[in-house]
Amino acid sequence: MTRAKAEPVVHIDDDTFRVTEWRFAPGAETGWHVHGHDYVIVPLTDGTLALENPGGAQAQAHLTQGVPYSRRTGVEHNVINAGAAPLAFLEVETVRDHAAHQRRDVLVRFMAAWNARDVDALMDCMAADCAFHASAGPLAQGTQYQGRDAVRAAYAAMFDQFPQAAWTEDRHSVLGEIGVSEWRFVGTDRSGRQVDVQGCDLFRFDGDLIALKDSYRKARTG
Repeated sequence: MTRAKAEPVVHIDDDTFRVTEWRFAPGAETGWHVHGHDYVIVPLTDGTLALENPGGAQAQAHLTQGVPYSRRTGVEHNVINAGAAPLAFLEVETVRDHAAHQRRDVLVRFMAAWNARDVDALMDCMAADCAFHASAGPLAQGTQYQGRDAVRAAYAAMFDQFPQAAWTEDRHSVLGEIGVSEWRFVGTDRSGRQVDVQGCDLFRFDGDLIALKDSYRKARTG
């Protein structure tokens, strides 16, 4: 059976929120979809939704005007007006939170790639027009590397200079276009010299990828 389609009306769509009013005639459906953001539903009418879920599972949600509920990223379903009267609700998506989660995931993968000594995986996290501002190590302090070829060579030089190295005690945070990774670096260079430093990287993003890695570090004492 072919159902009528619910009507989406977008009221707000910016870098923080997307607010969509969904209007359903009796029996109308949204069609199958996966939610890419955390979201809140605010019913504008009373009503009953039939929910078709993956694997053939079905459920119902009873709406009460003005009483909201929330769901997390990744929900997959088809939503149908199961009542005899039209219904409507507002869907409020937290777009900025999703972008922050995506960018933080990139920073976690980036750190894992350093510990795996995987230059390809590092570059998979970098934007097409990327840059790296070095702090120390085999790279001259304050040196700036611009473009994928230069950045890739700089990362490979770090692995060559430190046959044994690990980045631990890492923490990552993102606010808007800026990311920060804190870490402890412990390594032994080719001369046998041991290095143990605390440091951080400041990142700027282009979409979900790293456009700039700006590195800072200081020697540990005690």
